Amino acid sequence: MDILQSFLLGLLQGLTEFLPISSSGHLALGKYFLGESNEAGLTFEIVVHFGTLCSILIYYRALLMDITKAGFSFIAAPKKEMENPKVKMIGFVLLSMIPAFIVGFTLKDKVETIFDSPFLVSVMLVVTGFILFLTKFAKEKEGRVTVGRSIVIGIAQAFAMIPGISRSGSTISTALYFGVSREEAANFSFLMVIPVIGGAMLLQVLDLMEQGMDTVYIQGLLVGFLTAFVSGYYALKYLIVILKKKGFHYFAYYCWAVGGAGLIYFTF
Repeated sequence: MDILQSFLLGLLQGLTEFLPISSSGHLALGKYFLGESNEAGLTFEIVVHFGTLCSILIYYRALLMDITKAGFSFIAAPKKEMENPKVKMIGFVLLSMIPAFIVGFTLKDKVETIFDSPFLVSVMLVVTGFILFLTKFAKEKEGRVTVGRSIVIGIAQAFAMIPGISRSGSTISTALYFGVSREEAANFSFLMVIPVIGGAMLLQVLDLMEQGMDTVYIQGLLVGFLTAFVSGYYALKYLIVILKKKGFHYFAYYCWAVGGAGLIYFTF
């Protein structure tokens, strides 16, 4: 993968990671049309996902600091801090991680094979469109994340490991179906992905340390990371604005257009 390809795919990842249109699906299709094989497996995708992870850390730095302080307070005085909303948020995030880690450790190889089938990716983009469109009919409420809801949202996140299924689209949509407020749905969706991406990145780094990697490829990864980080930060800001204006379901039309075009192209 050359520097230009790394830049384009990093930009694609950053712009699509937070918008509910499936960054993994766009990366898979982008690699196909750029003539890039998937010989590196999930390595490049993990790295650019880490770039957008850093975007989350910067964007939510104040909230993350408050949550961290609440966590230490809980360790010092568990009974006193048990009902602290931010302490509860930590617990909900931990619960939401379980489905993703189960799928990641048991079905990783099967998920990787989908990257080699742009037709299947196109099908999943169409499915994402329906997931998003249904939020149009979700009743506007001010509900909160609960134990049960966090687990179901975590299952939605695990399902989104399939290329073409939007992670943010699935998790935010699921929260909205439950009547969770739009602000909390977005915050929880992006907080819960932090440990998942971090864990996946750690495993990938361990693999790279064993296998080794040439300098040219490392340069490509660095370009992809930086591009995804910068573009991801601004995409995140844009999505929050769109979500507050209740325009979330409009992304369904984009997913249907891209997915439908892919089905036609790869069929005929």
